[in-house]
Amino acid sequence: MLNHLLSGDLPRSRALSATLLLILLGLALAPFLTSGARPLNTAATICVYIVLVASYDLLLGYTGIVSFAHTMFFGIGAYGVGLGLSHGEPSWSALCIGVALALLLTLALALVVGLFALRVRAIFYAMITLAVAASFAVLASQLSDLTGGEDGKTFSVPELLTPGFRLVENEVFGRAIDGKLITYYIVFGGCLLLFLFLLRLVNSPFGRVLQAIRENEFRAEALGYRTVLYRIWANVLAALVAALAGALMALWLRYVGPKTMLGFEVMTDILLIVVIGGMGTMYGAVVGATLFIIAQNYLKSLMAEGSAALAGLPLLAQALHPDRWMLWLGVLFVLSIYFFPIGIVGKLRLRKPAARTASN
Repeated sequence: MLNHLLSGDLPRSRALSATLLLILLGLALAPFLTSGARPLNTAATICVYIVLVASYDLLLGYTGIVSFAHTMFFGIGAYGVGLGLSHGEPSWSALCIGVALALLLTLALALVVGLFALRVRAIFYAMITLAVAASFAVLASQLSDLTGGEDGKTFSVPELLTPGFRLVENEVFGRAIDGKLITYYIVFGGCLLLFLFLLRLVNSPFGRVLQAIRENEFRAEALGYRTVLYRIWANVLAALVAALAGALMALWLRYVGPKTMLGFEVMTDILLIVVIGGMGTMYGAVVGATLFIIAQNYLKSLMAEGSAALAGLPLLAQALHPDRWMLWLGVLFVLSIYFFPIGIVGKLRLRKPAARTASN
């Protein structure tokens, strides 16, 4: 059953299995294990980024395509939800129409980018996608009447998802079953289904061809595969999943804005997570996104506590000043690359075979 659910791609490492199970249980039970808005917001962000990074890894890790347009598709999905719910009465039909239109626009742009850009190679394609993404971000900022411009746009959600809604009067395990909780589990369930879809995709014959293209495109063409067509389909599928991740993110935040959804910082975060977790493995997105988002949200607070505790040692207290959290985040990233050059998941998966070889 588990093997079928994971499409035959088992973790193949006890440490990795335990880590993935811990992350899954932590995200599934987050509303009941924590209190306050910040931990739940962190858990929801982890869910969305797992899917967003996994969809990008379909391009970079499995197909060998370097694209900087992924945040554009993420933003399209988010703006689809935002614009759909901000005009008129917030209803489920408006939400579905917004998501459907966003997916249609994503499909059209992904095909155009694929048809006109995937025939070029390496850095040239990356520059084309960067130009397209930058143009779309400027467009979203300029159309202030429609998108809210630089300030973005807040919107209401259907009554079922509002904090004031109560599914049952009594609390369950000390937690009110309200609209916020329902929204979280919509995000969690949607991200889980999208991740399992990507896992099935990369372990299908289609995914095997993508990996063959990554390893040796000329040989894949010699075997009769139309590599350009496969690259275009990979680009389209990754874009559609990224758009759905953006829709879930907007539904959770109840806000869309160019910096939050279309900023280049989002793209750099995706690249960092892919490298930390490990390219060419969907589980790398799970581990990498969890560690990165937790560090991004809590490293500054931990440094503030550490700086206060070391007040008697001025040099150490200044080194751990919370204003320097970005510096220490960079240090942690460099250390992770040094000790895990093929990513955390890649290192964990190599550990067991290496031990077997040594024992033999």
